[in-house]
Amino acid sequence: MIYLNFPIFDDLKKDKAHVSISDALIKAASFCAYQERCHKEVLERLAEWGIYGADADGLLVKLIELNYLNEERFAKAFSGGKFRVKQWGRLRIKQELKMREISEYCIQLGLKEIEESDYKQTLQEVLEKKLSSIKAKKPAELKNKAYQYALSRGFEPSLIWECLAILVP
Repeated sequence: MIYLNFPIFDDLKKDKAHVSISDALIKAASFCAYQERCHKEVLERLAEWGIYGADADGLLVKLIELNYLNEERFAKAFSGGKFRVKQWGRLRIKQELKMREISEYCIQLGLKEIEESDYKQTLQEVLEKKLSSIKAKKPAELKNKAYQYALSRGFEPSLIWECLAILVP
């Protein structure tokens, strides 16, 4: 069969890689060792390798036993990283962890990684940076735009207003 260079034929050229169970364990362990992963990410990767159902669940259990996969550790690393690097608020972090199907218990543990004083300081820095870039002249407009921005970053509304009251008289 001759394949033409059209995007519609790309799926025909690629044969899904089917990996043996033993090879999948090694590859999955390497995948988890590179950076913290959640169960959902590992299951998706196993599915890409053609491993589903009981086999995938068995590999997941083995990775947990070998301590390559730990939901609590993932939640802590994710929460701390997204807060420090991307300056996300607790609401955004919680939403992202829920999308990754992390348990509520682990989400709460992850959020405890964020110190309250650091959290408020970061919110203040985020708001100050945004306020300096807003071209509005009226204080109400200024506050509203800064509020919307901080809200989109996942900070709590009451905390945003509290900080804005100090920054914009």
